[in-house]
Amino acid sequence: MATRKLKKLFKAYSNPEFLNSPSARTIRVLSEMIEPAARLRYHHIWNTVAFFGSARTIPQKMARANFKKVKNRLSKARTPSLKMKNEYKNALIDMKTSRYYEDACNLSQKLTEWFKKPAQSKKNFVIASGGGPGIMEAANKGAERGKGKSIGLNISLPMEQHPNPHQTHEISFDFHYFFIRKFWFFYLAKALVVFPGGFGTLDEMFELLTLIQTKKSRKYMPIVLFGKEYWDNIVNFDLMLNWGMISKEDLKLFHVFDDVDEAFNFLSKELKKYYMIPYKKKKR
Repeated sequence: MATRKLKKLFKAYSNPEFLNSPSARTIRVLSEMIEPAARLRYHHIWNTVAFFGSARTIPQKMARANFKKVKNRLSKARTPSLKMKNEYKNALIDMKTSRYYEDACNLSQKLTEWFKKPAQSKKNFVIASGGGPGIMEAANKGAERGKGKSIGLNISLPMEQHPNPHQTHEISFDFHYFFIRKFWFFYLAKALVVFPGGFGTLDEMFELLTLIQTKKSRKYMPIVLFGKEYWDNIVNFDLMLNWGMISKEDLKLFHVFDDVDEAFNFLSKELKKYYMIPYKKKKR
């Protein structure tokens, strides 16, 4: 009598069909909470300065080369097509915003070099970004130039997001859930730097501002909005105040800068004051 051979059996914790099913969503969420905690603890990472910003911002050198190419093509065309005109318009925008890529890179480098000085090094601060292109890439690149480590909190998306090569592999992650990624952005952060960006950047910025405004977070966190022209045009905070939607005190939750050195001086001063100098107990 022929014996029937059973298919391979899996324990629940190693069953890929189950682990990728809706029933195991809670397990996947917990994994994205617990695995980064274990890895960051192993590498002694306790403090970060988080950089936010557009994935679409490109380096200045690339923007200039592309603008020159598009401009030459446009000048040679007898009757420029609508597509060519749009390409020229986009190339101009890329030229304008590319300065933020360089500023993010320079600010990240200055902070990383400052983190490594003896007075600050024991706190083991690192730069954290979303791990993708654009401003995220610039932040990781700046840390790399400063000869320091940096975190990449990558997320799987159908477009835009691909891991940049400048993040430190051992402390970089690939998330599926946005809300867990946001948790890790905020949990270790002692300061936030927000460069011009789109829906994702605004979503992250306002959620974290809300947590601070409502005192869901007890830690002090200096917040820098970098790029005065952009933020003055995109978000009218004064008008929100005039409409009674925020209070005057809420405007003190962030500071707007347009210069790398000024932003660095503000951040280093605040981080040193609140996180670098040992806490001294008051005498009774």
